[in-house]
Amino acid sequence: MKKLFYIDATMREESRTRRIAEPLIAELGSRYEIETVRLDDAGFPAVGSRILEDRNNGIVPDEYADMARRLAAADRIVIAAPFWDMSFPAALKVFIENMSLYNITFGSNDKECFGLCRCGKVLYITTRGMDIHTGDPLEQGTPYIRALGYLWGLGELHVVSAENLDYSSPEEIERKISEAVGKGLEICRDF
Repeated sequence: MKKLFYIDATMREESRTRRIAEPLIAELGSRYEIETVRLDDAGFPAVGSRILEDRNNGIVPDEYADMARRLAAADRIVIAAPFWDMSFPAALKVFIENMSLYNITFGSNDKECFGLCRCGKVLYITTRGMDIHTGDPLEQGTPYIRALGYLWGLGELHVVSAENLDYSSPEEIERKISEAVGKGLEICRDF
C-alpha cells in the first residue's frame, strides 16, 4: 500500500482546520497507509547553534533521522495548519527544520541543492480568520510550502482553504467549511 505522511499542525481541539482535514484523511485512508505526526506539544526543538554543530559532526537524533526517512519515502504528504501571523504556526516551521536533513530530504552537488523526497503530491489544508486568499501577497504559508517543495523535491501542491472565518456568522462558517471539505474530497479522488 502507498504511504501518506500527515502533518497535523492544528493547535486547538476545536480546530476549524482539523474539521476540514479529518474527512479528507478518512477518505485517503482507504488508499494509503497513513502516518500522522501531531505537532501540538510534540516538543521538536528550534534548530540553533548546538543542533547545527551536531549536524556538522554527523550527529542527528535517530528518531528524527528515522522520521525524516519515512517522510522522504512517502508517496503523498498532507499538511493541516491554520493561518497564524500571516503564515502558519511556528511548530510547523520547527518540524520542517528538524526534517530538513542533508542526504535524507535533500542533497547537494556542490553547485545546487536538490530534493530527495519521492512525494508526488502535497495537500495543504488551512483556514484563515481574515479575508486573505491563497495567492494574496499577505498569505505566506503557501509560498513557503511551495519553496520547501523545491528544496525537498516534492510534487504538485494543492491547497484547500476556508477564509474570513473570524468575520463570518456561524452559518457562514459552516457553509465555508463544508465547501472546503467538498473541494478537498474532489482533490482526493486523484490524489
